[in-house]
Amino acid sequence: MIRATNDERVKELMQRSNTRQVNVGGVLIGGGAPVVVQAMTNTDTADIDATVQQIAELAAAGSELVRITVDKDSAAKAVPHIRDRLAAQGVEVPLVGDFHYIGHKLLQDNPACAEALAKYRINPGNVGFKAKKDIQFSQIIETALRHGKPVRIGVNWGSLDQELLTALMDENARAENPLPSRQIMHEAIVRSALSSAERALQLGMAEDQIILSAKVSAVPDLLEVYQMLAARCDYPLHLGLTEAGMGSKGIVASTAGLAILLHQGIGDTIRVSLTPEPGGDRSLEVRVAQEILQSLGLRNFKPMVTACPGCGRTTSTVFQELAAEIENYIQAQMPRWRKLYPGVETLNFAVMGCIVNGPGESKHADIGISLPGTGESPAAPVFIDGKKAMTLRGENIAGEFKEILENYISSRFAAPNRTTPNQASRQI
Repeated sequence: MIRATNDERVKELMQRSNTRQVNVGGVLIGGGAPVVVQAMTNTDTADIDATVQQIAELAAAGSELVRITVDKDSAAKAVPHIRDRLAAQGVEVPLVGDFHYIGHKLLQDNPACAEALAKYRINPGNVGFKAKKDIQFSQIIETALRHGKPVRIGVNWGSLDQELLTALMDENARAENPLPSRQIMHEAIVRSALSSAERALQLGMAEDQIILSAKVSAVPDLLEVYQMLAARCDYPLHLGLTEAGMGSKGIVASTAGLAILLHQGIGDTIRVSLTPEPGGDRSLEVRVAQEILQSLGLRNFKPMVTACPGCGRTTSTVFQELAAEIENYIQAQMPRWRKLYPGVETLNFAVMGCIVNGPGESKHADIGISLPGTGESPAAPVFIDGKKAMTLRGENIAGEFKEILENYISSRFAAPNRTTPNQASRQI
C-alpha cells in the first residue's frame, strides 16, 4: 500500500516536474507559477455587508484567492451580490465557494452563484453518501463544466469517506503483515483524492481544471500524506494544516509543516488556518502565509526587516521600539509603495541594537541602522547600499530613519535602469 520509504519518496519529489496549471479567475496555480496565498472568511456569507468587508480586508492584506462558505440558500443567493459589491470597490479577488453536503443542490438552484464563483471546493467525504455519493458529486462536476469553473477536491481527515476507510482497514486486517492503522488512514486520504479526481475526468473535466488537497491537523501526518499524494499525481496541490490552532501554536505548526513541504517542491497554493482571537484580525493568516513564502525565498511581499533579538548589551528599549515602528510603517506604506514602486518588496532593511553585529548586518542590507547598545545616548550610524552614509542622533531617530527609507525607495525605483552597488553585487 505504501510505495516507498520516506527517503526514497523525498528524492522522487525533489526531481518532480512542474504540476499542471489551473486558471482560477485569472490567478494561475501550478505549472511553475508562484505559490498562491489564499484565505477564508469566517462571516455568515448571507450577511453581504460583513462578508464584503472581510473579503476586502483579506485582499488588501494580500490574499490572492478568498474562500467563502456556501452552506444554505441565502448564502448562495448572496454570492453574486458580494462579487458585484467587491467589483464596485475595485476589489477583484477571485471567490471560491466551499460546499459540503448540499453543494449540488445549491449550485443547481442558484446559477448566478455558480457563475459568480471562480472555483468550487468539493469534499468527497460528505458530498453524498452511499448511492447518492456519485450522483451528487457528478452534479457538481457537471455544473462546473457548464460554467467553465475549476474545482478543488479537498479531502479532510475529519470528514474522511468512512466506506473507503473501512474497506482499506478490513483489507489490511486480512494481510499477512498488517500495517499500522495510521498508515492505512494516510492511504485512504490519498486514495479518496485521487479516485475523486479520476471520476471528475470520466465526467469530462480536464486535468488542468482540478486541484487537490489532503488536509490533516498534525504535522507528521501532513508531511506523509502530501509526499504520498505528490508522488502519485501531477495535479496542483493546495497545502494547509487544518485546524492549526490559535496564536503561536497555530503559527508554529503551520510553518513547520508547510515550510518542509514547500522546500521539497510540494505545494502550489497555501492557506494558514489559524483560529483567530475573539474579535481578532482575520488577515493574520494571510501575513503568516506570506512570511513563510518570503522566508523560504519563494516570493517577496514586502521589504524584510532584520532585527536582533536583544541581549545584555541592549537592555535599552530604543532598538525594540525602533524595530516595531519600522515594521508597522512598512506594513502601512506597502499598498502605496506597491503601486508606485514595483520591486520595493525585494528590499532588505536592518534595525540592529548594538555594535557587535549591528554594523555588519546593516552593511549587508539595502539600508541599515545600528544603535549603540546599553547606557549610551542614541547615536546610530546608517548604512546605505553597504556604505556608511550618516549618523542619526537625538530623540527623532525613528522619524528621520523613515524619511531616509522614503527617499531611498523613491530615488531607487523612480529610475528603472538605475543599478545600486548592492544590486550590482547581487548580480555578480
